[in-house]
Amino acid sequence: MVSVVRFHPQSSAAALEPLAAGLPAGERAPLASALEFAEPLYAGQVLSTGEPVWPHALGIGAGLAGVGVDAATRAAGVLFAAPKQLGGAEPLRERFGDEIASLAGGVEKLYRLRVATRGSAEQQNEILRKMVLGMVEDVRVVLIRLASRTQTLRWFAKNPLAERESYARETLDIYAPLANRLGVWQLKWELEDLSLRYLDPELYRRIAQMLEERRTEREQYIRDAMDALGAALAAAGVQAEIAGRPKHIYSIWNKMRTKGLEFSQVYDVRALRVIAANVRDCYTALGVAHDLWQPIPKEFDDYISRPKGNNYQSLHTAVLGPGGRTLEVQIRTEEMHRQAEYGIAAHWRYKEGGPARAQGVFDEKIAWLRQLLAWRDEVAGRGDWAERTRAAALDDTVYVVTPQGRVIDLPAGATPVDFAYALHTDLGHRCRGARVDGHIVPLDTPLQSGQRVEIVVGKAGGPSRDWLNVERGFIRTHRARQKVRQWFNAQALTATIAAGRAVVEREARREGATQARLETLAERLGFEKPDELFAAVGRDEVNLRQLQGTLRALVGVVAPVSAAPAPAAAARRPKPDSGSAILVVGMDRLLTQLAKCCKPVPPDPIRGFVTRGKGVSIHREDCASLKRLAEKHPERLIDSDWGRKPGGAYAVDMVVTASDRPGLLRDVGEALARERINVTAVRTQSRDDVAFMRFSFDVEDLPQLRRALAAVKDVHGVIRVARG
Repeated sequence: MVSVVRFHPQSSAAALEPLAAGLPAGERAPLASALEFAEPLYAGQVLSTGEPVWPHALGIGAGLAGVGVDAATRAAGVLFAAPKQLGGAEPLRERFGDEIASLAGGVEKLYRLRVATRGSAEQQNEILRKMVLGMVEDVRVVLIRLASRTQTLRWFAKNPLAERESYARETLDIYAPLANRLGVWQLKWELEDLSLRYLDPELYRRIAQMLEERRTEREQYIRDAMDALGAALAAAGVQAEIAGRPKHIYSIWNKMRTKGLEFSQVYDVRALRVIAANVRDCYTALGVAHDLWQPIPKEFDDYISRPKGNNYQSLHTAVLGPGGRTLEVQIRTEEMHRQAEYGIAAHWRYKEGGPARAQGVFDEKIAWLRQLLAWRDEVAGRGDWAERTRAAALDDTVYVVTPQGRVIDLPAGATPVDFAYALHTDLGHRCRGARVDGHIVPLDTPLQSGQRVEIVVGKAGGPSRDWLNVERGFIRTHRARQKVRQWFNAQALTATIAAGRAVVEREARREGATQARLETLAERLGFEKPDELFAAVGRDEVNLRQLQGTLRALVGVVAPVSAAPAPAAAARRPKPDSGSAILVVGMDRLLTQLAKCCKPVPPDPIRGFVTRGKGVSIHREDCASLKRLAEKHPERLIDSDWGRKPGGAYAVDMVVTASDRPGLLRDVGEALARERINVTAVRTQSRDDVAFMRFSFDVEDLPQLRRALAAVKDVHGVIRVARG
């Protein structure tokens, strides 16, 4: 509201009468005072659309008068822009009281929501509708916002700006369904018709022309049909009111689109509505109409005995009226008509074709809200009406907006930490601060609906333990609390595993079993993985004596090499193939042994690693254990090669995964036997009809190992074969 234009607005005194229509004389004072206050305040001011503020305020008041709301709501509608002009609602509170000031402040909050969510994804339309209702303390604020949007679309009719299409799309997505929910038909049909007019002008004009071409003829036709039906009902002793029912352009287009009809096939372009005294008279009137005119097959619906899911009740029939033209007739009682006009028939799921799924407590509240307008006429006094509408606050959920315009729903009282975890777990872990509407706030600040929230994150680190303190109030949602606990549990487990690993390595050095395979150690102690063993040791669940005894037992399996034999003894005994076949570059007669972790086989590329007291351990170059050792002690790596044509036997492991079946182990053994493989050990395990097998055997060289792997791969049911 920064631009200034010159125009000649209607004076506040002249505007009072149409805006006060239907109000008792004693309740007009707040509205008159609001008009008098707003006129000079709005002088020369325009909205972001270019529309002058004062005519817009008068349009809102006229729309609210048409709905029939109380004087306070009409006054707040006139004052819709005052909080922004005055820097808040407090000046209004001093002059007009809490009720009008709160309503006007709520309208300003909804306007900020429109800016924050502009351009949101289509799938978020429903949550935006909930947000509009959920962020207000009084449903009358929503009615004011609907009247404001209607006035904006009216302004676009005379001022065709480029942005009116985006306003029209937003209206069909958000505001028309809200009007539908609340049953505000006077605003709903106009919102829809004007939106269609801006989104598809050619289609709108074509339907309007088809309606206008025979408008006079159609009006005369309706009058004749009313006279004929009225006479027939009177003859049958049925007292009823008959009226022509207008059909709106958007409604006609929607029926043509959803049912695939041509304009001539839309039966209710010409329509009558019969308001009978009771249900019995409704069915009598239906019989009279069917006696008078021929009913059209499959165009009768009894929503009285079988109400729609939204409690809508009425009889619908289509007949061939006078002259053989189609005519729709709706028949209902006065109570059914009031419900249909003020809420029950406005159930948004039916009219917009939305998803038919239960919404729990929220839908119950919406159903209650939709009846407020019907109750208005039954409640005695303005005070009761205001009290009932204030009681309709939807305070269970807050709706906040991300910097990208995405709407996130959270429980009332949720904090920026809850918001961060709702977006992504890692974002929550690294949350260090938050900006709400551009201002830095503490992480325990309760969020309010409509706020734009941005999380400030760190490059590393995790959550604070203070977040789990309920009294500090950092976390409200179960998801956030669970994620924080999981993070700390994982950190504690990592520390426990590290402590347990240190104990195991220390004891292994003491017992001379540093070459023992950790997998074997874990298995002998009853654990599936080494990390499970380390965690148990770190938690003191494994006795140290038991650990030491198992390590001593593994010393024989590891077979550490003692001091080199005397030359005479070495001459009398054959040289081990595993050592004599290996040449350590730059060294002669150096003690070597093949690593148990990777079990190299000629001609695997190999490297040596100098151990302490046990010579050189020979690994495959791609061995994971060698890579870890090289990172810690790169100076102890030695280039190695198979020094002469290798011979003898080399121990290797093979891992097989297969579909479990009878005879599987036998078939794998036969495949290895065909390759003259000597199997030294077999371990098998079956889980969920899948067999996991590990074979230990000796081979002469790498080609023989490859042939063995290929032979096993061809066995029926084998899924995977790999070198261990």
